[in-house]
Amino acid sequence: MAFLFPSQGTLHNVFGPATPITQPVNRPAPPPRTPYRARTGLYVAWSVADDAKNKASQLSKEATAELHNASDRARAQAGKIELYSLNYYAACTFGGLVACGFTHAAVTPLDLVKCRRQVDPKMYRGNFEAWGKIARAEGFRGVYTGWGPTFLGYSAQGAFKYGGYEFFKKWYSDLAGAENAYRYKTGLYLAASASAEFIADIALCPFEAVKVRIQTTIPPFARGTFDGISKVTAAEGFGGLYKGLYPLWGRQIPYTMMKFASFETIVEMIYDYLPGKKDDYGKSAQTAVSFAGGYLAGILCAIVSHPADVMVSKLNADRKPGEGFGTAMGRIYKVIGFGGLWNGLPVRIVMIGTLTGLQWMIYDAWKLKMGLPTTGGVPPPDSMKLNSAA
Repeated sequence: MAFLFPSQGTLHNVFGPATPITQPVNRPAPPPRTPYRARTGLYVAWSVADDAKNKASQLSKEATAELHNASDRARAQAGKIELYSLNYYAACTFGGLVACGFTHAAVTPLDLVKCRRQVDPKMYRGNFEAWGKIARAEGFRGVYTGWGPTFLGYSAQGAFKYGGYEFFKKWYSDLAGAENAYRYKTGLYLAASASAEFIADIALCPFEAVKVRIQTTIPPFARGTFDGISKVTAAEGFGGLYKGLYPLWGRQIPYTMMKFASFETIVEMIYDYLPGKKDDYGKSAQTAVSFAGGYLAGILCAIVSHPADVMVSKLNADRKPGEGFGTAMGRIYKVIGFGGLWNGLPVRIVMIGTLTGLQWMIYDAWKLKMGLPTTGGVPPPDSMKLNSAA
């Protein structure tokens, strides 16, 4: 039966390599390693590290491309949004809601300490001491005291603020004409932002009143937002929710005017400094410019609006029932003095700078996702370009 099985020679001829491997290969011997030459094994590790970095860079590029593709798909599903249409203002309103509501809620621990130190400067010596005391007394949840009215109030405010700003900016621009609107653009930004904030604060004020009372009373006077609203209205009527409206306008309108006008100006300066035009840069670069411009604008906002912010906290916490607005402000000012109007400013600069930078980044990222241009850096109208060229 041996003929049924192939011999070793036959198997070697059929499955063997095309070239013989049994013959030794003459390779030159490696040169001897000198004291200044690294061990051979290190070259392998270096190669592996380079491969890992190259793969990470490739993955990063693929992730960025996928993000852009997702944004393009979202725009395709939503359809092209016409500038200054109802859908445009709706998209801007929703972007403002998301940008303000979530960012303000995220910095509730900073806001909590700021409000308590404004009402009683001797309560805490610093932020970390404050958070430690609050966490030991009330648990981690206590550090986020007041997040509910903060989220609801600033979501409503952000919707009216950003959506209203886009509306009033277009309306005032049409009234002034394209050339005058560009020539006096800073005044246009100031007027549009002030108009939008005037309306936005009416939506914010009831939630702000409840937030300040919850944060500055120990233990908090209410279990939550709507419990606080019902307690305030039961004790003081509906007007109790709006007793801080005038100082809120005094704080928020200058704040927002500085926020929008300085942001637009700073972003325009950044794009003027960079090579090329705004449209030459990708989405990631444009949102990075938005964050940088927003952070710098936020520092200016905090300084301008801080005295009014202190007075809002004091009035909501210490204004007596039936006491007039001017009387209450005069009484409080006699107690705290001019220096007291600046309590908590360093904390607020950090908080507002970060907050404003994130808000503009989120807002402009949303606009890009919807296929809309980012805010700021708008070139002059064609008629002005032709006149300057002539």
